[in-house]
Amino acid sequence: MKTSAAGSKSKRKIAPKPPVRAVAGARIHPVVIYPFRQPDEMADLEQLYELVAWLDSERGLYARPITVIDRKTHLANAANPRYAAFREEVVARHSEIVDAWCVDTCQMWYAGMGLSYERGGPDDVHWLVPGDFDYATPNGHEVLAKLHDLPEICVDLKQDVCVGEITTDHNHSKQLIDTYGTFALLYNWFPAEAQEIRQYTERPRSEFFAIRHAFLGEVLRRRWYAYEQTLVILLHAVSANQRLSRFNVGAVTDLPEGRDSLESAIQQVERTERVLRNLWREQHHGEEGWLDRYGALESKSAEIRRTAVGILRNVLG
Repeated sequence: MKTSAAGSKSKRKIAPKPPVRAVAGARIHPVVIYPFRQPDEMADLEQLYELVAWLDSERGLYARPITVIDRKTHLANAANPRYAAFREEVVARHSEIVDAWCVDTCQMWYAGMGLSYERGGPDDVHWLVPGDFDYATPNGHEVLAKLHDLPEICVDLKQDVCVGEITTDHNHSKQLIDTYGTFALLYNWFPAEAQEIRQYTERPRSEFFAIRHAFLGEVLRRRWYAYEQTLVILLHAVSANQRLSRFNVGAVTDLPEGRDSLESAIQQVERTERVLRNLWREQHHGEEGWLDRYGALESKSAEIRRTAVGILRNVLG
């Protein structure tokens, strides 16, 4: 059972405030990512799907929600009666289920966002809702009650991307990973873009975001990475001068022990480096002298990665 500093689990009816319909004809498409690991306790998912049920009832502004479930998750829980009942009686009742074989969470995003895009219109906004956070805590209740503000910012203010930031302290593992890993690597490979991204968010790998229909179409037509896709979206956004904003989600966590393990933290840094390295090559291969530039950046990147791993080892090891 997941716990956090926010307090113990509890059940409470989620009552979001009424949405503001600012743009005639615009609709918000919620895409819910079901947890890869079926939780032992259902309280977090029960609270989340109270919000999903409310979204499903507000068909004026919201399209019918989509829930993406990885087939590995489904098959691993085929004999679990609690999973089967929740899937049929709650998830399927309030959303359309997309069953997909996925390499990683970002590929689940790809499946859900791709279907959502195909059903959307030019003024619409597509909203990613991660399913594996501790929504049944008091802080989680507060987050769910206001979470729909995130995509509505894109609708009301005509933003192309809105990134949700969770609240953490400076010693939190996610903060350390982003400070010494994500941003340090980003400044190495894409320094100008890194400066601009940091003006908008400290969470460039956030799982909470909303994206306008036209820009989502541009992103879907590019190579989609199976991990760290939010970072890639932000790089494309600042390169194309898209309109960005951020939203304070609140103090929720998807970490069972309240922080990442050292192994997980190292993996996240390595994944980020791999994505940035590949993305730089895609954009610059073929230019005169690109291989020498790549070699210099790769050498510096390895130093940054080793430094980040050393810091994380001191804190998390």
